[in-house]
Amino acid sequence: MKRIFLTLILLLVMIVPIFSNLIFVDQVIPVSTPKFDSGDTAWMIVASVLVLLMTPGLAFFYGGLVGKNSVITTMLQSFLAMVVIAVLWLIVGYSLSFGPSIRGIIGDPTTHFFFQGVGIQSSWILSPTTPLIIFAVYQMMFAIITPALISGSFAERINLLPYILFIALFSLFVYAPIAHMTWHPDGFFFKLGVLDFAGGTVVHMSAGWAALAGAIYLGERKLHVSKAEQVPYVLLGTGILWIGWLGFNGGSALAANGLAAQAIANSVVAAAAGGFAWMFLDKIRGYEITAVETCLGILVGLVAITPASGYVSIEHAVSIGCIASIISYIIVSEFKIINDALDVFGCHALGGISGMLLTGVFANKAINPGITEPGLLFGGSTLIVNQIIAIVIVSAFSFAVSYLLFIIVNAISPIKVTEQQEIDGLDGNQFINK
Repeated sequence: MKRIFLTLILLLVMIVPIFSNLIFVDQVIPVSTPKFDSGDTAWMIVASVLVLLMTPGLAFFYGGLVGKNSVITTMLQSFLAMVVIAVLWLIVGYSLSFGPSIRGIIGDPTTHFFFQGVGIQSSWILSPTTPLIIFAVYQMMFAIITPALISGSFAERINLLPYILFIALFSLFVYAPIAHMTWHPDGFFFKLGVLDFAGGTVVHMSAGWAALAGAIYLGERKLHVSKAEQVPYVLLGTGILWIGWLGFNGGSALAANGLAAQAIANSVVAAAAGGFAWMFLDKIRGYEITAVETCLGILVGLVAITPASGYVSIEHAVSIGCIASIISYIIVSEFKIINDALDVFGCHALGGISGMLLTGVFANKAINPGITEPGLLFGGSTLIVNQIIAIVIVSAFSFAVSYLLFIIVNAISPIKVTEQQEIDGLDGNQFINK
């Protein structure tokens, strides 16, 4: 039965595009084609490449942290997200996230089915100077890396087929609604006035809370990850992530302009501040400075500046990186969730929450005149309340739905590997038939 189901999915993906001219109504070309800005378009193409690069970077980062007999499987999970989510985004994911709004919660899945109407003759309403297709592709990269982030929480513990099913369902039922509510002009959070420049809620909080759900659902680990086996991989992955993050945050300006430059500058210094704080905390507590711990601080700084990158000054970006790093350091060091193998919750959920809250404090109209309500530091009080509302809703929604998805997936195909497989490592077990 499973083989029949998989065959039908493969045939759907293969055959529908072949006969798309017969199945779908032809796209109506506007009477006057928009005049796109070549500089903006070029920047969005580059930013898309940079964000895609982050997922292989994540593969190296996670691969370096696990046991030597699970490196390939762990890295493959990131690449599987690239394969599966890209196809799913083309079919229905983009439409659910950015299609015409249904009650401010989700997009109409039929509007852009198989990317219908997504081409070079029109543009996204908030990005009028670039073709719609590059906006859709850019957003695809965000959809890809988000479920890949979750994989760190159940590293060395999950079978590949249930993993594929989970990330597909997560993308449809968790990621897409949060993306729509946050970034669509008719979305609930967008209309409420919530500020999330590049994905503090959409990417990091959704992934972090899903990771916690997975860690709790899978229960206690038989083999605890005690030290990184491939530290050079961790360093390489961190470097790639840091570079790619400049497109992640800078590209969210949707144009090659001063706001993109501000977001990039903020991202660089917040990452440095995060690593700086983490490193100093280790020394203050009498520990040696290590590569892995410093990389974790850098990562938290990047996570925290993500929602704020287009709204705050560079000085406040330093504060955001430091504050978020201190918070995550305390949680990861003193209250470690032992089943969350690679501290996905501590880095991404808590880093995202810190960034969202601090956006509500430091958002500055002098940096981004487009915001309607300044942060608490500049006399505004409404924004911080809106940020807290978004944090509470996204946290509860992502955790609850993700936990339910783990239950559903496990009923279809057992998620957990056997105790012996977990002890031996997954690389030999997952590829035994190859």
